[in-house]
Amino acid sequence: MSEALEITTFRLVSGLTGADFVNANVDITAYLRRQPGFRWRRITEDNDGTITDIVAWDSITDGQRSAAGIMTEMANSQVHATIDHATVEFRIVPVLQHTT
Repeated sequence: MSEALEITTFRLVSGLTGADFVNANVDITAYLRRQPGFRWRRITEDNDGTITDIVAWDSITDGQRSAAGIMTEMANSQVHATIDHATVEFRIVPVLQHTT
């Protein structure tokens, strides 16, 4: 299997902080941990307020399946209300090199 990264960048709804976003993710984190192929997740916040959410998967297929579930099975998650959806950029890409 080849590793893939799901990389999503976006801004939050006005007035919310990165901490608010992380706190709204409790159910999403639990969902991700249950998904086949899940490896790890990192959430960052740039100085300009851009959130970058990176999830590592065993394969692109695993990432695509989980992403679909975030929008369907997890559609009622409070996390969706924290995101300015007009700013979302989403992609799943294969890892070419992994160095530890």
